[in-house]
Amino acid sequence: MTKVALITGVTGQDGAYLAKLLLEKDYRVVGTYRRLSTPNFWRLQYLGILEQIELVSFDLLDQSSMMQVIQKIKPDEVYNLAAQSFVGASFEQPVATGEITGLGVTRLLDTIRSINPKIKFYQASTSEMYGIAQETPQTEKTPFHIQSPYAAAKLYAHWITENYRRAYDMYAVSGILFNHESETRGLEFVTRKITNAVARIKLGLQDDLVLGNLDSKRDWGYAPDFVEAMWMMMQQEKPGTYVVATGETHTVREFCEIAFSEVGLDYKDYVKTSESLIRPSEVNSLLGDATKAKEELGWEPKVKFRELISKMLKEDMNRWENYLEGKQFPWDAPNYTDWNLKLAPKYTHKE
Repeated sequence: MTKVALITGVTGQDGAYLAKLLLEKDYRVVGTYRRLSTPNFWRLQYLGILEQIELVSFDLLDQSSMMQVIQKIKPDEVYNLAAQSFVGASFEQPVATGEITGLGVTRLLDTIRSINPKIKFYQASTSEMYGIAQETPQTEKTPFHIQSPYAAAKLYAHWITENYRRAYDMYAVSGILFNHESETRGLEFVTRKITNAVARIKLGLQDDLVLGNLDSKRDWGYAPDFVEAMWMMMQQEKPGTYVVATGETHTVREFCEIAFSEVGLDYKDYVKTSESLIRPSEVNSLLGDATKAKEELGWEPKVKFRELISKMLKEDMNRWENYLEGKQFPWDAPNYTDWNLKLAPKYTHKE
């Protein structure tokens, strides 16, 4: 019998890769999106799966819409990946972040409990909950010490998921995922900001790259590897909480150095820093210990740091080279007004 999976936030990086994985495992995949004036389906197009999934409008602020979707779809598994997912923006929109990323999870869990508590539920938790880490590396038992409204909202969602698991005997799991990147990462995230800028600088479309804290350390993995861990968590006999990480930590500076060197450039000649890009409260270092995931799920990361950068940069180079030849394809960069303005004097996109 075909399993049915509902993925909230299917248009995001993780949602798109998870949808692809589940389709390969013969699931019927239903993905939710927020009804905007310009729907953002480029990742699903890029992965070639837009026509293979069912799309439904859904909002974590509206419990009545949740009930209608759950009752109609009758999913076996629900993967909650929808959120206001950018840490920086949470300082600008703390209330909205709390409503969507935090309380939205409670609405969804309670909807599932009311309709069918046997539905399996996955909550996308985050390493940002560790904040000022109380120990290194961080495990499932490390105390949390948040440093942003985003982390606060995610922590609420994490605990409410565990509470529903215990209180109502629901199959509700939390994946504490450390940073994971890919060729489809949004430009607002520092990793993609770097690889996109390196490609543009190499092609003479951009002069420099302005960043914040170059000494910030993160445990960076590859998104397709990490969504596989999500699925594995949902196939266990009992639900639990798992850290998903590579066990390596690197600085933003290292990321820049490797990315620029890939195209024969020295990052010191192009990277500038600005105080305006440093957050009100910074998380300086995160490093995950995924021993539990390895032992219980059999999961291990396949793509390591240098290969991750190479994959991202290769794709951004390919995109901009094709763009300059007038080719159109699913891609986010041209949709950012900032980039259009910078391109205008040198190149006009062919319609």
